[in-house]
Amino acid sequence: MASIREKIELEVLGWSGVEKRPHRFNGVEFRVNGHEIGHLHGDRLADLPFPRRVREELVEAGKAQVHHVLPQTGWVSFRIRGEEDVEGALYLFRRNYERLTAGKKVERS
Repeated sequence: MASIREKIELEVLGWSGVEKRPHRFNGVEFRVNGHEIGHLHGDRLADLPFPRRVREELVEAGKAQVHHVLPQTGWVSFRIRGEEDVEGALYLFRRNYERLTAGKKVERS
């Protein structure tokens, strides 16, 4: 059975042009067109960069939390408590992927 991290990785890496890189603190980072979509810290936490207005919308809607270390930025954190949170994490990764690829040619990795 795949771990939560593996499930998220499989889905995100299936999107056109996405590449995976190591991230500090034993994490994994996903990038497209030279920009970070977001990263995972194991099976329990996802961090994603958004413009501040999008961050405010996501936090207000309860879809994410203000970043646990950088609260003054557009970054958000998403706590993954179990399998039931995989869909919520993927929603955020997909939203950022679409924002970063909208109207742009996706570079193949």
